[in-house]
This record gives sequence, C-alpha cells and structure tokens, in this order.
Amino acid sequence: MTAHAPLALTLGDPAGIGPEIALAAWRARDDGPGLPPFFLVGDPDFVERRASEIGLQVPIAEVGADWAVEVFPRALPVVPLPSGTRIHAVAGRPDPANAGATLESITAALGFVRTGMAAALVTNPIAKYVLTQVGFAYPGHTEFLAALCVEPGETQPLPVMMLWSETLAVVPVTIHVALRRVPDLLTEDLVVRTARVVAADLTRRFGIAKPRLVLSGLNPHAGEAGTMGTEDRDVLEPAVATLQAEGIDIRGPLPADTLFHPRARAAYDVALTPTHDQALIPIKTIAFDDGVNVTFGLPFVRTSPDHGTAFDIAGRGVARPDSLMAALRLAARLGRTVR
Repeated sequence: MTAHAPLALTLGDPAGIGPEIALAAWRARDDGPGLPPFFLVGDPDFVERRASEIGLQVPIAEVGADWAVEVFPRALPVVPLPSGTRIHAVAGRPDPANAGATLESITAALGFVRTGMAAALVTNPIAKYVLTQVGFAYPGHTEFLAALCVEPGETQPLPVMMLWSETLAVVPVTIHVALRRVPDLLTEDLVVRTARVVAADLTRRFGIAKPRLVLSGLNPHAGEAGTMGTEDRDVLEPAVATLQAEGIDIRGPLPADTLFHPRARAAYDVALTPTHDQALIPIKTIAFDDGVNVTFGLPFVRTSPDHGTAFDIAGRGVARPDSLMAALRLAARLGRTVR
C-alpha cells in the first residue's frame, strides 16, 4: 500500500442515492476537516448525467486509479468499469439489468485495494433484493466481501459488522436473518468468535489497547435468570466467561433496554447485541446522519454509509452525504493502520 493512496468508492445501486451522495461529498470535500482523496468506480458518462439531473455542478474526470489523487482537487475522479459497461439507470427505479454493473464496481474497487492502488474500500448502498434476482447468493455486502477475499484452500474469515460513530459503536452478532431464526443461530461459539474479532480489530485498527466490550441480553431483562428465556443463561453467560478467561474485557449479558443511555455508554467502547435491530436502532437514533458501517475480520479496511439506497428520494438532489463523508474519513484513518 502506498503512503498516500486514495480511497476506492463503489457506485452502489445506480438507481439509488449512491451516485449523488458521491457527487455531493466531492462538492463538500473542503468542508470541516476536509475529505481524503477518493475515486468512484463506475461509468463516467452515467455519473455526469446524474450530476446534471440533480443540478450539481461537479466536473467529472475519467481517470486511472493512479491519477486520482492528482485530479481530486479539481474534479471527481471516476475509474471506468473494467468491462466498459455503460449504465442507463433511472433514479428511483431499481432494475436487475444494472446488477452486473453494481457487482463489478465492488469487485473492481476491491481489486484496487488488494493491489495497493487504493488505501481502503468504501461501499455505497446496494439493494440486495435486486441482486438476488440475478443469482446473488449472499445476505449482503459483508458476506460477499468475505467470500471475495478467500484464496483457494483457505477458510473464509468471519466478517463482523460494526456500526460506529463518535458517540456509540455497536456490533450485531447475528445480522441479516429473520428474527425467528436468531435463537438457533446464536451459539456460544459465534459469540466468542465475534467478540475476539472485535477486540482484536479495535486494538489493531482503532488503537485501543484494552477494548471494553459489553454484551446485551437476547430476552427481556437478559432472561431474568431463565424465567424469560434460557438463551442468556445457557449461551451468552458461558460465552462471556470464556472470553473473560482469555483476558478480554467484556461484561454481560446485560438488559438491552438500559445499555444505551449516556452514562451506560461511557462504560464501554462497543456493545455487542444478539440481534440486528438491537444494535441498529440505538445507533440510528443517536447518530443517524454520521454513523458508519465498518467491517472487521477482513484483510483490508471497508467502511460504508450507515443507510440504504433510499430509492424514494433518489434523483431529487436532497440526499445528505454526511454518513458517506464520515465513512470516507474513517476509512482513511483506519487504512493507515493496516499492514
């Protein structure tokens, strides 16, 4: 990895807000602490059309990744898709015909990261239900990226999704699964492996020497000693005991309903939760505009905005780039720590 490599940003679903928040982020590149240089992987002509459609005066430069840093101060660098695919997406109208371009943007951007031409990967939102119509077999971005980085004969790493902001960081132990499946999927081994990845990457990437973890309960009142469900007693408590024996600073399971007020948050660096919404509801309440999705457990840095494609407002020029800008800044910060 070069010392001053730019960030690689994917297009996301071209019918969503990804292209326009990329344009808006570049326009705001000098605001506040400023933005690190990045390039967008996609179709330059399409990006230019979208800018015109929403009335953003943004110069577009078709470049190779090695020219992005030089071009960034005066134009948004767009690296074409390797296949040369031209995109004809209509804002707000998701179409499986664009799924190939969406996936190619991800794989090409990751290629730049893995060869050192980009310092980290930042991904714009995708619509998984659109991709599944063309055979996409993964629950989401996180699992897809984990599969892409596995070499023949290697074991796939456990990818861990952390939602981060300056005021709260959370990790859902189970992610994109139906709630009724959680008790079967929530094993002691999964909790232990997830917490190990989180503790290791908080130290390696965030520089926290002794990360403080907490684990919320699955059931009301963390199961109330087994009277409101046995998972907390039979699965979560043994997992915490195992982790503590390994020297990891973790407490729990604790009642989820008292874990996220200001005094509680001051006592930990990250909260692990058994279910997806136990984690995402508090962080999207507290830090909706500047939350960042960070993937732990991979051999590269990946961040993304903490929101979806927002097809309902795509093409109207009202989507805010705050979360994407936070994701770009955090990716640059974490990218400097990976060796």
